[in-house]
Amino acid sequence: MATISTGRVVGKWQGAWLQVEGRWTWYRRHWVSTLYSTGLQPVLFLAAMGLGFGSQVRPGTVTGGLSYLQYIAPALLAAGAAQQAVGESSYPVLSGFKWQKEYLAVTATPVSPGQVFGGHLIWSALRLTLAGAIYAFVALFFGAWTGPGVLLVILAGTVTGLACTAPMAALAARTFDEGQRFGLIFRFVVMPMTLFSGTFFPIAQLPAAIRWLAWLSPLWHGTQLARGVSIGGVGGWAMLGHLAVLAGLFAAGWVLAHRAFYRRLLV
Repeated sequence: MATISTGRVVGKWQGAWLQVEGRWTWYRRHWVSTLYSTGLQPVLFLAAMGLGFGSQVRPGTVTGGLSYLQYIAPALLAAGAAQQAVGESSYPVLSGFKWQKEYLAVTATPVSPGQVFGGHLIWSALRLTLAGAIYAFVALFFGAWTGPGVLLVILAGTVTGLACTAPMAALAARTFDEGQRFGLIFRFVVMPMTLFSGTFFPIAQLPAAIRWLAWLSPLWHGTQLARGVSIGGVGGWAMLGHLAVLAGLFAAGWVLAHRAFYRRLLV
């Protein structure tokens, strides 16, 4: 007697979107708990540095003749996106493998490890875009934007965040301990990257011996991209170069993470 399969094949995109649907089901019930990280944290930075400290900084050639608030507003959006991306692709991803083991449960269904990772990327992109939109809307009342380029700033923030999401997810997928390395990354990579990647002042003011570290930072490229589409001052070829670097970081991270997800979830 022939056996009839009752299972069904899940399409590549469908499997990823099933992951997104699961994330959304949780998020719509608990969105209040994520409100601070979603958009309020960079807004508080903007108020403190743009309105507080910025009141002591006069417009000049460094700020392109703009107020300090308008100078740092696009950079803080990019910085917030990078911090959110690293945070949501470190312990939460490790938890999917090690503690809650939701990734193991999902891959026991027809959903593949690659679709699990794809769902993580799609959800991260949606969250980054939402956070950027909230920040941009609130910053509008601060007088932070000079034109419609703010819409492209949101997109620049999402691209910057994804350039951090993929490599960080690759690292988390290769982490088998309790994730102690994540604390070191937050302290010795993310925070210095936020402070010294052109967020608050041009990297030309850094000593030449360490300026190359800023060039390696995805946040510097994201900051330049965000400022370029918002307040100008960045040439077209330079913008393409920054975008290419961010795309390259994302692509490299995707390859490493995709391979790591398969190696860890296929038994």
